[in-house]
Amino acid sequence: MSELHRVGKLLILFGGILALIGALFLFVGKLPWLGRLPGDILIERKNVSFYFPLTTSLLISLILSFLLWVFSRR
Repeated sequence: MSELHRVGKLLILFGGILALIGALFLFVGKLPWLGRLPGDILIERKNVSFYFPLTTSLLISLILSFLLWVFSRR
């Protein structure tokens, strides 16, 4: 397999991943509870706001870990 063939496959893979991430950003706004779970940290002051989605990050990490575990068990 030539080197350009491998690079082409890799670029297609990265393009597909970027398309999935883009679709995810489009549909995340339709889930009103995502990003506003108990445990997500929001600090608002006069000129500064800080948001750290701790619980949302943990939930997404658990879901992705489970999916990767299921698909890796062949």
